[in-house]
Amino acid sequence: LGGGAGAALAAGAADTEAPITGPALERASAAALAHTGGGRVTDTEAGDEDGAYEVEVTRDDGSQVDVHLDGGFKVLGSKADRESSR
Repeated sequence: LGGGAGAALAAGAADTEAPITGPALERASAAALAHTGGGRVTDTEAGDEDGAYEVEVTRDDGSQVDVHLDGGFKVLGSKADRESSR
């Protein structure tokens, strides 16, 4: 337990912030990284209000993108997450 502290700070309004696990984590990560053109998965959430899954990707330049996926791991959309840069 305790692995969700970053997600709790990033999301505030979500009802559940359960990380994606098992085979779904691999599929969601692959879909998000393909969408962003690479980077590193730094956070995940199952049951996101904008889709079935949310994957946060940190690119090599330090920018972050939240990728929203449906239950079949199809990209619904994405948005740059710049709140954490100061």
